[in-house]
Amino acid sequence: MAKPMTKTQLVAALAEKMEADKKTAGAALDSLVDIITSEVADGGAVTLPGVGKIYCRERPERMVRNPATGEQFKKEADKQVKVTIAKALKDSVNA
Repeated sequence: MAKPMTKTQLVAALAEKMEADKKTAGAALDSLVDIITSEVADGGAVTLPGVGKIYCRERPERMVRNPATGEQFKKEADKQVKVTIAKALKDSVNA
């Protein structure tokens, strides 16, 4: 498995694709991350065409078990960020 792309590499690739400088590409990436974060934190969802959908799911209070001791305890309700991958991306990877 290849190493994941770092933010620096992503900004450089984005700048090349946009035919802009790295500062502009970095600002665009940071703005995109801020928009996604605020929307998902407010309970909404963001669809990135060709990539997938990012959304927040609420999980109810439930009983869980500590695997080391076997002790059961109640875990409070919480929220979980989920990503559903778009069919177009799955198809391009499996092609």
